[in-house]
Amino acid sequence: MAGTVHVLDAYYLAITAFVTVAYQLIGFSIAFTFKFDKITDLFGGTNFIILSILTLALGGVSSPLDNRRNIIASVFVMIWGARLSGFLLFRILKTGTDTRFDDKRGNFFKFLGFWVFQAVWVWVVSLPLTIGNSPAVNTGGHSFGTASDIVGIIMWVIGFFLEAVGDIQKFRFKQGQHDKSNFMHSGVWSWSRHPNYMGEILLWFGIYTMLLAPAEFGDISTNPRAAVYASILGPIFLALLLLFVSGIPLQDKPAAKKRFEEGNNYEGYRGYLESTSILIPLPPQVYRPIPSMIKKSLLLDFPFFNFHPNSSMQGSHGSEQA
Repeated sequence: MAGTVHVLDAYYLAITAFVTVAYQLIGFSIAFTFKFDKITDLFGGTNFIILSILTLALGGVSSPLDNRRNIIASVFVMIWGARLSGFLLFRILKTGTDTRFDDKRGNFFKFLGFWVFQAVWVWVVSLPLTIGNSPAVNTGGHSFGTASDIVGIIMWVIGFFLEAVGDIQKFRFKQGQHDKSNFMHSGVWSWSRHPNYMGEILLWFGIYTMLLAPAEFGDISTNPRAAVYASILGPIFLALLLLFVSGIPLQDKPAAKKRFEEGNNYEGYRGYLESTSILIPLPPQVYRPIPSMIKKSLLLDFPFFNFHPNSSMQGSHGSEQA
């Protein structure tokens, strides 16, 4: 295709890995040298923007009519990255410090480990766009407006709305809240305990769904087709991360434990947890009567997310207080 540039490999995996690692190491050098928390999330979000621009430019934007799908998907990622990094920068400027780094800020290897993991997060989550924009897949001529295009765009719009509105509502609540017995349970937070996480997962599955079109409807060979399908690893990795590593496990259970130990409206908070879907937005009137077995399996409210006061084995770390 005219305008396409082959760099290192036909899927842009090497060049995006190199750029991501270099960019994150620059951020680490600044943050560690000056003990500066305020750029960490900024470097994470803007890294997605850099990879979007890089892969779109190298993949060939000289024929925009043949690249509408790639342009739209790339712009969607740029909008998401700009919104996320801008919001997180604004939040850290208002709060002043990031408690996640209290035990890492002065330790070279611990702090470096966080930045290395951030590089892995950016590179893996970006896989659908990286591979979709690559010369092996983005051969042009695939008609825009397929079922996967429409479904993917709808998923992205809904996901972006959930994440952006959820972040804004939670931030405003925390900024105006002085009574520690209260907790966020209005707006989109009345339908999901983590609408921002649900939104982020959904919008990235939307990006993947959009970029399925060349594999589903286009004339590409077996290996690129397999690469497109394999790029689902990106949104799956993101979902697993938020569900089991750095998202929900650091919030619901520790927050409930802290409220119980401090006698701080634990019963009210427990009632909110029991009547509100953990991730998938559902009206409380719908969610509440659903059998517990379904909640703890299909609806992802796994038992290890929950605090049980009488249990002798409880988590001991908290993150974002409800």
